[in-house]
Amino acid sequence: MYHQLPIESTRGDSPTDTGDYVVTLDQVPRWSDAEYRWTLEPDSEDSIYTNSHFPDPLTPASTSESGSNGLVSRFPVDHEINSKVYLWRGHPWNLEVDAVVNSTNENLDEAHSSPGLHAAAGPGLAEECATLGGCRTGMAKMTSAYDLPARKVIHTVGPKYAVKYHTAAENALSHCYRSCLELLIENGLRSIAMGCIYTESKNYPREPAAHVAIRTVRRFLEKQKDKITAIVFCTSTTTDTEIYKRLLPLYFPRDKHEEEVAISKLPADVGDENGETVIDERKIRIKPLPNARKSAPKPSQPSDDLPTSDVGLVRRNSSYLEAYLDPAFMSIIKDPDQRRKEQWEKAAQAQRGWNCAKMLGFGDIGAPPLTAAEEYSLHSRYLAKANSANLSEIAEMKIVYRGGVDSEGRPVMVVVGAHFLLRCLDLERFVLYVVKEFEPIIQKPYTIVYFHSAASLQPQPDLGFMRRLQQILGRKHQRNLHAIYVLHPTFGLKAAIFALQLFVDNVVWKKVVYVDRLLQLFKYVPREQLTIPDFVFQHDLEVNGGKGLIVDPRTKYVYQRP
Repeated sequence: MYHQLPIESTRGDSPTDTGDYVVTLDQVPRWSDAEYRWTLEPDSEDSIYTNSHFPDPLTPASTSESGSNGLVSRFPVDHEINSKVYLWRGHPWNLEVDAVVNSTNENLDEAHSSPGLHAAAGPGLAEECATLGGCRTGMAKMTSAYDLPARKVIHTVGPKYAVKYHTAAENALSHCYRSCLELLIENGLRSIAMGCIYTESKNYPREPAAHVAIRTVRRFLEKQKDKITAIVFCTSTTTDTEIYKRLLPLYFPRDKHEEEVAISKLPADVGDENGETVIDERKIRIKPLPNARKSAPKPSQPSDDLPTSDVGLVRRNSSYLEAYLDPAFMSIIKDPDQRRKEQWEKAAQAQRGWNCAKMLGFGDIGAPPLTAAEEYSLHSRYLAKANSANLSEIAEMKIVYRGGVDSEGRPVMVVVGAHFLLRCLDLERFVLYVVKEFEPIIQKPYTIVYFHSAASLQPQPDLGFMRRLQQILGRKHQRNLHAIYVLHPTFGLKAAIFALQLFVDNVVWKKVVYVDRLLQLFKYVPREQLTIPDFVFQHDLEVNGGKGLIVDPRTKYVYQRP
């Protein structure tokens, strides 16, 4: 039986700053050396395999089918891979390894990180996390380890779990583990300690999460085992420890007996070559000929020459999953080509109805609205392109840039209308820059300040472009936007915003607040929180002469008005 090792110091028997002792890898037993073994025969009923607290959607509906039945193991014995896997009861940050994994949230907050890690690492870790600009779900970012025995900390964001979105959560969690391992290799590191990348607050059941973690690591080691020396699965509770001891032999069998047992105990779906769940909708469909459909006999049982993965899919009892999946959600799974055809027909019908808007120069505002999933996919594609592109020439134009915070502490994004020269701007690259700049602040409530000063004669983007930009930013932008403060509005701008309220979005553009003077703007956003171009001050003097004065707190210059 696997036992937890006592934490002994390897550095002169002295504890670390947090009172914990440093543990080296030679004090942690390899999985291949652990004494725990399967004691169950393949044809026996595994009474300890089920989870009484939460049914595991990954396990087969019936365990009565037993034995290997001549099937080939999808995870054969590999002693070299097994020698790189460790199972340890304790905190990852007590281990002397190249990197430890921190399960956190999108903002990399200390309060939502793995309990005890920031206290052990010291304040420097939180300060560096604040400079990273957050992290998306399923991705990973690396920082220094500061006071920890490890060299680096890899931060990753696990998904929230809902039964009807089980596949999406499963693949996002798999991507967390794979992103951490890829980041490890990219930085020339070779050993890593990984806790369970899920939290009770995100409702991810423990056993399905363990399946995803172990199989993802197994698939990664099959491809990159020469670049990694050690992967330590760390557990902090008795429940997690028992789950990992039961599931590790399924994916890392140490002898032929465990391999044979694993064939009958493995879930029907163990993912693709990366460990991600295979989505049926993305498979190639070949429909039978009309005549063959009637004459072809229906097989009563799976054929012996089917691939192992297909046999597992046939074995799965579909009624078992119906208890966990929302029928309304499952009903949207239809032929992709048919869905695209319906979308094209709707788009064509909508565009015919809005040709007049296009003729008047308002742009294409008749396309059908996107679903939440489509907006998320669109936003993800643009964000990936933006992060890989060099957009320095757009940044130098100073059309969009970060400000400080408003009077209630919300972050501010500044937009300068007079700098928006449509003839000199690549709109597609501008959209990429906007997506990249807005991404860190739209995760929580924020404010936009728009300087329309001296911009009335500048060409502006049409309503179709604004509608597209809003779809790319997504619903999180719509939900978290607090207000848009528009300085020095003109009649033409107010008419354009009214059109945006009618034809683009009645939620976002209802949040516009018109501000006629700089002094009025400073009631909402303090002057020291804004970088204001000089011509905005000059324009305010020309438009609002004799209505007070402005003192610039940075230059202490007093703008006297006649």
